[in-house]
Amino acid sequence: MYRSENLPKLWFVQIAILVLAVLPEFFVHHHQYFEEDGFTLDSSFGFYAWYGFIACAGMVALAKILGIFLKRKDTYYDE
Repeated sequence: MYRSENLPKLWFVQIAILVLAVLPEFFVHHHQYFEEDGFTLDSSFGFYAWYGFIACAGMVALAKILGIFLKRKDTYYDE
């Protein structure tokens, strides 16, 4: 468990990292890689930030689901 005095510091650091991840979006022009197919999502604002977040959250969710099926009994080492 976290110490209660560190919780605001952790929130500040997390928000600062998120802001730093999106800040370059104001200065970089993104080219559409699939423009000829009509797919323009990859040039939207913050695409790489939110795509990375969704991919990471999906991997965590998949790991939780796999953990349900792949875990062993608590008495595995006792046998």
